[in-house]
Amino acid sequence: MLRFLTAGESHGPQISVILDGVPSGLRLDPECIAQGMRRRQLGYGRGNRQQIERDEAEFLGGVRHGQTTGAPICIAVRNRDHENWAQVLEAFGAAPQERDRALHRPRPGHADLAGMLKYGHEDARDVLERASARETVARVAAGEVARALLGELSIDVFSHVRSIGTAEAAVDAMSLDEIRRRAEANDMRAAEGEDRMRAAIDEAAAAGDSLGGIFEVIVSGLPVGLGSSMAPDRKLDAKLAFALLSIPAVKGCEIGPAFDNAHRLGSQVHDEIFPVEGGLPRRGSNRAGGLEGGMTTGEPLVCRGALKPISTLKKALSSVDMRSNRAARAGFERSDICAVPAAGVIAEAVVSLTLADALLDSFASDTMERLKASVERYGAELRTRMGGLSC
Repeated sequence: MLRFLTAGESHGPQISVILDGVPSGLRLDPECIAQGMRRRQLGYGRGNRQQIERDEAEFLGGVRHGQTTGAPICIAVRNRDHENWAQVLEAFGAAPQERDRALHRPRPGHADLAGMLKYGHEDARDVLERASARETVARVAAGEVARALLGELSIDVFSHVRSIGTAEAAVDAMSLDEIRRRAEANDMRAAEGEDRMRAAIDEAAAAGDSLGGIFEVIVSGLPVGLGSSMAPDRKLDAKLAFALLSIPAVKGCEIGPAFDNAHRLGSQVHDEIFPVEGGLPRRGSNRAGGLEGGMTTGEPLVCRGALKPISTLKKALSSVDMRSNRAARAGFERSDICAVPAAGVIAEAVVSLTLADALLDSFASDTMERLKASVERYGAELRTRMGGLSC
């Protein structure tokens, strides 16, 4: 129901996104969108690129006077750094004998080598410009539109950092409100242990190295039954896994404490169900992370992503010069030391897009007014059904 496609290179003129399927009548607040764009640029351990760019979402179609029209939404984010790369990346004109800023030594952990071999490129720049995480700025812009749609239905999405390297945040005893409040108050976006995390990043930077970690996205207010158990490609956990793993450098994901659950007995894992007089049954816990059988349970949705360490290192790793096929050190370009806080913001965006799509799949609507009415009718129907059973 909701589709998006991004285009553009890291140092090209702009990154663009087309978002199709948004109902008409959705009010968008430009300041809320701007705030979401700024959050992606923040976080301790980011590189110099964030000091150059001022990411602003420019709406070029599908929005009129602050409301969506139902047409595909076109958003562009200009790359200010493009002025330093305009000649290198020009679309037309004869290429010089030796390409300026060419990269012939692929970097381990990047798309460089596989992409050069797959697409027949001698210069890794033809691969890395698109494989760059700069592309995610478009997904954050589109995700802010999806977040606005979810907000109209009282659905809230936020993220926080659970760990950087071996430095972990002790948050299991905290409420969701406390986790959010504390995480948004510091540049690590962590509810606890931010000083240990900064120290770990500083240590990696001093050694010319990089660090990864784990972020967590939490969504509250979801209706019961989004997704489906009837077909593999409609299971919401499968769609969320696709969305999270599509973020550059994210190599693992889980719904709730899935990997910890794998070491426990079933009686220690499954969320028991209890009746509620005149209301929907409640769960005694949420170890399933808000999903069972590919569908939402009504409990908060909790999903996590594991971000590998940034692949570009000042302490260059072994590689091959693709012109001579001889051993060489990997190429280096400016890079973050750690991008886990930003990855959490990107994850909010792709999760928001996935959930907005699931809502529109269950409650197909061309206007926001009809969508909200449909969701309200569904909730009333469930409450009436359970109320009738309790009489």
